[in-house]
Amino acid sequence: MISSTPGFWRRIICMIYEFLLLLAVLFLTSFIFHLIFSDTQAAYFRPLFQFYLLVIMGCYFSWYWTHGGQTLAMQTWKMRVVAADGSSLTKKQAVTRYLFALTGIFFFGFGIIWALFDRDHQFLHDRLAGTRIIKKEN
Repeated sequence: MISSTPGFWRRIICMIYEFLLLLAVLFLTSFIFHLIFSDTQAAYFRPLFQFYLLVIMGCYFSWYWTHGGQTLAMQTWKMRVVAADGSSLTKKQAVTRYLFALTGIFFFGFGIIWALFDRDHQFLHDRLAGTRIIKKEN
């Protein structure tokens, strides 16, 4: 049995909460990066730093999605991410979902707005990665 999809605004509020939590993670990991690479004027610094942050975010999300299907924000808002058939996400699905989500958000939020028109109200990255967000049953 596949559970129902949480409402659009519930998922958006969860994303805002997730953003605040992610800021703390990125702040700490940025501090570590700056301790290691202290020459911020070097030509390689900015692209390396941006890539590092994208990898940190990918690891953060992939780990949580493959270990219980929920980040802290998703636990708070009682939702989880599962494969389309209801099973747990594989590492490949988690990474694929992250990359599609990143792309969809950078294209003016198109991947998020997609949910308003999708027949199952899923985000575009869920549709493409073969995943879905469901309400967590207690």
